[in-house]
Amino acid sequence: MRRFERLEQIRRMDPEKDSLEIHRLSVAYEFPWDFTRSLELALYRTYAVPSIGRLLAETAELTDRAQKRYDDTSLLLDAVVEHGFGSEQGRTAIRRINQMHRSYDISNDDMRYVLCTFVVMPKRWIDAYGWRRLSRHEIVASAVHHRTLGRHMGIRDLPETYEEFETCLDTYEEARFAWTEEARRVSDATLALMASWYPAPLAPLLRTSTLALLDEPLLRAFRYPPPSPLTRALVRRAVRMRGRAVRLLPPRRAPHHARQNWEIKGYPNGYRLDELGTRPVAGVRGCPVRHTGS
Repeated sequence: MRRFERLEQIRRMDPEKDSLEIHRLSVAYEFPWDFTRSLELALYRTYAVPSIGRLLAETAELTDRAQKRYDDTSLLLDAVVEHGFGSEQGRTAIRRINQMHRSYDISNDDMRYVLCTFVVMPKRWIDAYGWRRLSRHEIVASAVHHRTLGRHMGIRDLPETYEEFETCLDTYEEARFAWTEEARRVSDATLALMASWYPAPLAPLLRTSTLALLDEPLLRAFRYPPPSPLTRALVRRAVRMRGRAVRLLPPRRAPHHARQNWEIKGYPNGYRLDELGTRPVAGVRGCPVRHTGS
């Protein structure tokens, strides 16, 4: 297979009718590492919305049980991509996601915003750091896939196009990003989790590198001192060089799914989708986003 042969295959498909297959090809074959990193940052940036950051701190899922929360979120979301909405696995994953979220009074606005991050942040990451930019077919397919996911989650007033997802995200962040002590606590715990995947002496470097990939509004919301321009330039250049190196490699011949990521640490003996996640007591813990009336 030639390096761009799969992209040619994608361009022969219908991004509306074949949205799941196109999105699966992008996630599991073309950009598995990039989608993992971009979705990590997508969820991370949601903490800067006070209603989200406060709930995550209250549940303690990302402060006391960060690895399990990371594993379960990755596995549930990717099960839908791997198996499809109509499969037994896809239905089980969506049911588990909904059972957790419905234990809380979660606003539609926050739910829609989180969904927007899943659409927008991978495109922005891949366009900046991937071995190629996303094609229009892949962008449309991602929007269709996540709009379908949103419908299964009962989210109202969903954006129709990628551009609408992007506008929704940018507008929401401009209006809502703000400092909270709880969000900073969750952010610090997440940075510590990411550092824990590597040898301990590398932790300060990994923390600095992660902060160098964050944009200014996010750094301000968490009150992190911005990395120096030199540090930011070096880190971002290193990630771009990684993408250029991947471009020279042969195309992936077998899919790579989230369950194969080495960062997934909590299930060395396997897992059942219907046992992932929490069984929250309403108002106490277990759901990623609290809502207040919209």
